[in-house]
Amino acid sequence: MNFDLILRGGTVVTPTFAGPLDVGVQGEQIAAVAAPGTLPADGATLLDTSGKIVLPGGIEPHAHIATRVNVEWAGAPNVYTQSPEAASRAALFGGVTTIVDFAPPGRPSAAGLRPSIVDDVAVRRAVFDGHSYADYTFHYILAGDVPQETIDGIQAAVDSGIASFKVFTTFGRTRVPYGRLADVCAVVAEQGGILAVHAEEDEIVERTRTRLIAEGNDAGYNLPLVHSNLSEDVAFRAVIRIARYHGAGVYFVHTTASEGVDAIAEARADGLPVYGEALHHYLHFTGDDYRKPEGTAIHTYPALKSAADRDALIAGLMDGRLSTTATDEYTTSKAVKLSGQTLETVCGGHNGIETRVPVAFTKLVQERGMTLNRFADVVASNAARILGMYPRKGAIQPGSDADFTVLDPNLQRTITLDDLHADSDYSIWEGFECRGYPVTTVLRGKIVVDDGKLLGDAGDGRWLERRIDPAILAGPAL
Repeated sequence: MNFDLILRGGTVVTPTFAGPLDVGVQGEQIAAVAAPGTLPADGATLLDTSGKIVLPGGIEPHAHIATRVNVEWAGAPNVYTQSPEAASRAALFGGVTTIVDFAPPGRPSAAGLRPSIVDDVAVRRAVFDGHSYADYTFHYILAGDVPQETIDGIQAAVDSGIASFKVFTTFGRTRVPYGRLADVCAVVAEQGGILAVHAEEDEIVERTRTRLIAEGNDAGYNLPLVHSNLSEDVAFRAVIRIARYHGAGVYFVHTTASEGVDAIAEARADGLPVYGEALHHYLHFTGDDYRKPEGTAIHTYPALKSAADRDALIAGLMDGRLSTTATDEYTTSKAVKLSGQTLETVCGGHNGIETRVPVAFTKLVQERGMTLNRFADVVASNAARILGMYPRKGAIQPGSDADFTVLDPNLQRTITLDDLHADSDYSIWEGFECRGYPVTTVLRGKIVVDDGKLLGDAGDGRWLERRIDPAILAGPAL
């Protein structure tokens, strides 16, 4: 067998093993995983990974790229988060080869006709097609009192490869009322999709916000009081109850509190297909950091909470109660990010897609001893499984896409803005000491980043159709 690329000499993390292996690539796929030195190298490009860890290409399951920023947050109209070119370029340098972004619902025509989900996704794809260094796909957003014709279109959407549907239980007109959520759950479950849920109890959020504003306590550092532990507890359990009734799978995005971890764990113990995500900056910062100068730069909705909550999220990732890490990537300029400093105007999100893998490696593997197989799960494989990309993505095994993150565990790097590749003028990780860092990224057999150099092209990224394994929806399969 002849290979186009061979990764030789590294510790390779497969679905079942982490140790010395060589990997052979033909075209865009992995063709062989074999004992060191046993793959014929005639005509192949050799990538020396000695002393390094070869992981599946990272998967970012939660990003907001080229998205309009709320006027209240931006302080001005027509402000957008960074472009697909900038975000995907940064992703590659951070060892991320696949991005899951969002497709919003389109506006009705003058005649009142609503575009279908498939049409809305096609519009969103046009923003990324030819403009992404990494592969990409989208959660579809079901917003507000979801129209019946949109719900009726879920079957066609799933058939076309759209596997996940985002709902909010708060955020004004975006909020999906519980009655409508029940309708959505029934159809998504029937068609084999999964719900990605931003779960907060809207009445608790809004009542607390109103009270604090009336009291003159509307400073942004009070965000954890509004987006509270109680709100997460009530909302997670309500969503789980509704989903359980209709047999729907749930992926809770940005779990923030110990109560959320507990709710997910209890549902999984009952055999329900419930999965949870933790953002990588929730593994380091807490709500106390909001009070520091420019402290709201770290904010991503709902809100960071206490040190005990941070520790619960880390423990959940370590022991399997939580399944994935993400960033909620939402990159703006510093001026936009810090333009609002009240409960109603603090801008969510930050420049994070490049830092997730090295920060998580430092926090989870180096500081707490997470195994390499578990680490591969939380930065790549579990997102691929939950969201319907596995084993094409998220696995180092024959037949999978040849996506790799080569990480040097001995490379200590202090994060500075000058070393990052996003279109932003600040980083919340400035000065963070990474103990291990990605040095080479391979996308479908092409070396796209190596030794600090970008070798990929903005047209390399491809759209991914997804279909979820029924085992993921039958119970807690991972």
